[in-house]
Amino acid sequence: MNTRPIRVLHVLGSLNRGGAETWLLNVLRHIDRDRFRLDFAVHTDQPAAHDNEARALGARILPCLSPHRPLRYLRNLRRILRSEGPYDVVHSHVHHFSGIVLCQAHRCGVPTRLAHSHSDTSGPDRAAGMARRGYLKLTERLVRRHATLGLAASGKAATALFGSGWRDDPRWRTHYCGIDLQPFRETSDRDLLRREIGLPLDATVVGHVGRFVPPKNHRFLLDVFAELSRRLPLAHLVLIGDGEERPAIEGFVRRLGLEGSVTFAGLRSDVPRLLSGAVDVFAFPSLHEGLGLALLEAQAAGLPCVLSDAVPTEVDVVLPLMRRIPLDGPRDAWVAAILDAIGRPRGVPQRAAALAALEESDFNIRNSVRRLEDLYSGTLRTDDGGARRP
Repeated sequence: MNTRPIRVLHVLGSLNRGGAETWLLNVLRHIDRDRFRLDFAVHTDQPAAHDNEARALGARILPCLSPHRPLRYLRNLRRILRSEGPYDVVHSHVHHFSGIVLCQAHRCGVPTRLAHSHSDTSGPDRAAGMARRGYLKLTERLVRRHATLGLAASGKAATALFGSGWRDDPRWRTHYCGIDLQPFRETSDRDLLRREIGLPLDATVVGHVGRFVPPKNHRFLLDVFAELSRRLPLAHLVLIGDGEERPAIEGFVRRLGLEGSVTFAGLRSDVPRLLSGAVDVFAFPSLHEGLGLALLEAQAAGLPCVLSDAVPTEVDVVLPLMRRIPLDGPRDAWVAAILDAIGRPRGVPQRAAALAALEESDFNIRNSVRRLEDLYSGTLRTDDGGARRP
């Protein structure tokens, strides 16, 4: 009987902090590492936030450079697959570019090839120019031809990569990325935590977690917060994350005269601790999302959430905490919803109930990983029950 581990190569930009990246690290933490061996092919040779822990857990970080030069990239990927393999599964997380990744994996004889859509890019894709539309059509065709399975963080994310008829193809399915609930069971000293990150002890704190990129809609959030702070002078906004737009958003804060009321917390490894101990209400006005893992974390912390109606509804696990507001409506509606959320009672019972709901859901990392283990194992078997692996 062959008992060697199933070998999986994940392909992504890097292992820096982000929704999909944090999920992958949690997968590595919770997967049965006697049965599955995970490596990561990344599109950078620079160190990333999660690299050291991934290596400590037995994974290898394999730079696969030049995605903007496809021929060179294909040679680099082929070298990795042949010299570091053989791999049983290539699991690609680079959206449309997955078509190129899985085409090469197919050529190199990898039996199971997964395209994973973590984002809803339908809006930007519709507005793309001619060259971009040509690229999208080509890569969508490659995904359909070379993927043996396609996973998506939500129905919207599935449509963005697999098309509006994705439910008609048995290869395509949703697979909800889970979060680790254990950190949300721990208690924090609220005052100590607020002092640590420079928040006023008596402030009403609105929190947001997300990269500083246009889809997260930070400018809209700041416009809303500017009006909120006029009505509630003790309001404070904490922005957790980093990204290319952060300098521009910092400038926007200065133009609004909100420097003393907005804290840029940067990239943090303790987001559950901050949400549970320092934040009163969570705001999430994204223009589009694959799912919105930060909203799962906010619910696990028992926070009332005010979010845009563009966010996939699958993320609404603890319904009493969720309040959806249209982005094209008046900003006053957002301000009113945040003020209403601030006025709701919060405490241990509400947080315990929220955690219990998430514990039983598909968004518990343990449930998410068990489904992934079954998927990896199941796709590597023939109809007669024998293993396809050598």
